[in-house]
This record gives sequence, structure tokens and C-alpha cells, in this order.
Amino acid sequence: MTATETKKGYRESLKSMDTEEHIDLAFYRPIGYAWACLFRRLGIKPNAVTIASIFLGVGAGVMFYFPELWMNVIGMLLLIWANSYDSADGQLARMTGQYSRIGRILDGLSGDLWFATIYIAICLRENATSEFFMAHPWVIWIVAVVTGICHAKQAAMADYYRQFHLYFLKGEEGSELESADNLKHKLSALSWSRNFWQKLVLTFYTNYTVNQEAYTPAMQALRAELRERFAGRPVPEAFRNEFRRLSLPLMKYTNILSFNWRTIALFTSLFLAMPWLYFAFELTVLNILMIYMMRRHEKLCRKLTQELKDGKYSN
Repeated sequence: MTATETKKGYRESLKSMDTEEHIDLAFYRPIGYAWACLFRRLGIKPNAVTIASIFLGVGAGVMFYFPELWMNVIGMLLLIWANSYDSADGQLARMTGQYSRIGRILDGLSGDLWFATIYIAICLRENATSEFFMAHPWVIWIVAVVTGICHAKQAAMADYYRQFHLYFLKGEEGSELESADNLKHKLSALSWSRNFWQKLVLTFYTNYTVNQEAYTPAMQALRAELRERFAGRPVPEAFRNEFRRLSLPLMKYTNILSFNWRTIALFTSLFLAMPWLYFAFELTVLNILMIYMMRRHEKLCRKLTQELKDGKYSN
């Protein structure tokens, strides 16, 4: 393969330059592409790569339990390795056309399992090493549960806004944007007796999408307006361009709410031997960013909905 072909293949393995994070482009995406090329030659499927990343990420979390820094550093390296696989599975899927809803769900589950293990490790470590938490062991667990709920909401909303942006940038083929109504329709067609596992997975995914829609009323109003006005017809390019222009500045917040900045905060707290600081970072900095991002996005959706009603983008 020539250098030109390698560059072209690498670019095609990315979702879009609009939604890529700088650290990913500089580090994880090139490594992920190298892994993806190797896995393609070996005939390894994207879901198998995702499962491997789960074991690596869980192993990383276990290493964060120990107060010895060298063991924490091993955990950091394992978590970096896990995330390079997490990058590789998506790039491999795009390179080979092996997309599936189960793959998307499994990809989200992998990160949840990594951080669930990390949270448990931090709680057990603080209860074993911190005088305050040894005296009040329940406190760190309550903080961890609240942080985990916030983490899940932050990641879900960042992913939802990113997929909505990709929908207008690349169309349905380049986005994984879902509709709760469509998912409910598919769910009702499945039988618990004949399709137990498929229905179980789709039930969780449907509830996940329902929650995303519940927190984005202005976005849902915009989607409804688009369906009503352009049913069966493409959305005008002028509208797509305007949405991209308004949405693009918000993509940096979706990236901050994703993996890289979380791990920078996590690794910093471990080097300082105060892992509880990671919870404080998620509860304060990331929650503030999430609320700001959601308010900005809802505002732009209301603006564009009103412009549609005013006939600005009529075909």
C-alpha cells in the first residue's frame, strides 16, 4: 500500500473532522488505524476488538485500587491500550462496512464497564487509605454513585449531539442517530420467548434513547418540524450548512465530555495520590460544561425551528 493510499484509508476510517478530538487525531486515531489494519488482515471482527478492550479497561481499573504509583502507571497504560482498541473497533467497522446496532451498544457498554471498575477501585482504595473515608466509608460510595449517574448523562448527551451533527453533515449513512419511536416499533416486533437476548439489548438501548430525547425537547421539536416539511425529500443544503455552522462550536464540549479529558483528570488525581479528586472533577467541571452545552444546543434548535416555520428554508 502506497503512502497516498494509506493516508486515504486513514481519512476514510474517521467519522468526520468536525467531531474528532485533537488528542484522538494526534494519538489514538493513528494507533487505532494501525490496529484496524492488522485486525482486518487477521479477519478479526470489530465486536471482538471491543470485547478485548473491555478486559483491558477492567484490568486498568483494578490496578487503580493499589496505592503504589508504579501499579497505577501500569493501569494507565492498560487504559490507553483499551482506548486504542476502542478507536480501532470503530475504524475497523468503517473500513469493512461491518456496522451493527449491537456493535454500537457493545461499544458504549465497554466504556461503562471500564469506569464502573475504576469507580469501585477508587472507593475501595479510599476506604483503605484515607483517614476521613475510613471513618466515614459510606461517603465515598454515595459520591461515586452520584458521579456515575452524572457521568452516564454527560456521555449520553455528548454522543447524542455528536450524532445529530453527523446526521446533517453526512446524512443517515454517516450518523447513528436513532428515534425512540422507531426503536419502540422494532422492539414490539420481537418476542421474549424467541428473541430474548435481542429484545433485552434493544430494551436497554430504547430506554437510553428515550432518556436522550427527554432532555432535548427543542431538538425533538426541530426533528418533528423537519419530518413534517421535508417528508420523503432531502433537507435543503442551506439548512444543513446553517446547522453545521451553529453546531460546530459545540463539538469541542462533546469532546471534553468524552474519554480523553476524563483520563487526564483521572491520571492527575492518581499522580497526586488523591483519586477522590477525579469524582470532584466530574461533579463540577464536567457537569457545568454539560449544562452549558445543552442550553446552547437547545437554543440553536429553537432558532432553526422558528426559521423553518417562517419559511426560510422552503424548497
